[in-house]
Amino acid sequence: MPRQQGQNLIADNRRARHDYVLTDRVEAGIVLSGTEVKALREGQVQLGQAFAEVRDGELWLVGASIAEWVGGNRQNHVPDRDRKLLLHRREIDSLYGKVREKGLTLVPTRLYFKDGRVKVELALARGKERADKRRAIAERDAQRQMERALKARR
Repeated sequence: MPRQQGQNLIADNRRARHDYVLTDRVEAGIVLSGTEVKALREGQVQLGQAFAEVRDGELWLVGASIAEWVGGNRQNHVPDRDRKLLLHRREIDSLYGKVREKGLTLVPTRLYFKDGRVKVELALARGKERADKRRAIAERDAQRQMERALKARR
């Protein structure tokens, strides 16, 4: 079977854009079992509550839920297990320093296939306050109203 070229989106974490101010982004590989990949091909994943953390010098994805594959058997994967992420040592050290010093969080923003392999896009994130969320919603509404007014004038 030939490999697919390019990127195919599996899941997008829209909640992260709403709850956090996202800054630096980095692409990481992920260690998966066979049934997890098959479930991902069917789009059965939840990233809403997921985050990444550094444990013993390794990066782990915590809270991502990949549903059990329906064609599996008793050796199917555990849906909510922590999954190891693959990055170079200096990248992990850099991210860990930023998270520890600046009080940031690593949040997965996208999960996708890239040249036949599953990749995770992680972003350094700072939590938004309730007022920030309201301000963002108000700005979005104002922008929509301006666009509607311009469209009506044409």
